Amino acid sequence: MVRTASIFAQILGLVNRNSFERIVRRHKAEKGMKGFTCWAQFVSMLFCQMGAANSLREITGGLATALGKLRHLGLPKAPCRSTLSYANKHRTWKVFESVFYELLGMCQTEAGQQKRRFRFKNPLRSLDMTVIDLCLQTFDWAHFRRAKGAVKLHLQLDHQGYLPCWARVTAGDRHEVKEAQKLTFPAGTVVAMDRGYLDYTMLNRWTQQGVYFVTRMKKTSDYRVTRRHRDNENATVLRDQTIRMQGPLTKKKYPGPLRRILIWDHEQEREIELLTNIHNWAPSTISTIYKERWQIELFFKALKQNMKIKTFVGTTLNAVKIQIWTALISMLLLKYLRLKSCYAWSLSNLAAMLRFNLLTYRDMWEWLDAPFHVPIVQPPEPEYVQLSLFV
Repeated sequence: MVRTASIFAQILGLVNRNSFERIVRRHKAEKGMKGFTCWAQFVSMLFCQMGAANSLREITGGLATALGKLRHLGLPKAPCRSTLSYANKHRTWKVFESVFYELLGMCQTEAGQQKRRFRFKNPLRSLDMTVIDLCLQTFDWAHFRRAKGAVKLHLQLDHQGYLPCWARVTAGDRHEVKEAQKLTFPAGTVVAMDRGYLDYTMLNRWTQQGVYFVTRMKKTSDYRVTRRHRDNENATVLRDQTIRMQGPLTKKKYPGPLRRILIWDHEQEREIELLTNIHNWAPSTISTIYKERWQIELFFKALKQNMKIKTFVGTTLNAVKIQIWTALISMLLLKYLRLKSCYAWSLSNLAAMLRFNLLTYRDMWEWLDAPFHVPIVQPPEPEYVQLSLFV
């Protein structure tokens, strides 16, 4: 990594260029290219997220004002608006998806060195989705409701480092459980999710594969209590029962035993019914696992507050997916920098401070540990030959 380059150039240094070129060749994304490379497109869209640019004009104008700093970014010159717009419309979003998963491995390696929150060693994942509103008149393909357009971002959060480890962008009218049905998990994984994912056929398949789940019961669930457990360790646990489903269809979809835990939510003063296939853990642990699911809601909130996924610089489905995947890549990079830093950064503060210093010359790693004490590094001055005025 070049330490005398801008912070943005050092962030781009975290992306392996050889791997990036292999991804481009695999997807044949530069077929028929005339000058504007996929790397230039990636740099431009990442600048949109990191620099909080609101339009193509701000992206190209912001890069154009960087002048000599562009050579550290791997760009010969700033792109034109029409060139970037055409690339976002026609070049496949799958390049950005592949770059995301390439960076995920690096982030998971760093997150694996962090202290675990729970005593159990099982991987903990949360599953949820968020709706990204779109104007139906502009994005006429984004069907959601009769007078409203939207896309859905389905996400899986790894709680070791709180990293997004799987994502899918679908139409707004696509139900979240249909995407969850396609997922597979390693045996021993614990999946926390809300009751929108309550599909007994899917849960039975997960149980047979050795995958654990914690979710909420529906109030209309028909079940029979087969065993009551006594628990005095936590006053918030009101009931701990082993049950079997009684509905004729539900019983066929999930014939095995389940565990129902009724807890009291002190903050909102309400009862919460939890459903799980974990029978040998304390009910307080099950309750904490479900409470931990709130981290994926916080991730969606941070994504929408700090990244550009509320307004889009392109109107096609391909352009929207490119911008969303670039936002997820930016979140991965922020998470990685936060994991590597000794300073107590909040994610929103780190995103803002990077935006303010994106094109300044600093040693990024030193700046991350001491953001208010590392001075700007002046780039080396070019050598000029002074000409004599007199012969």
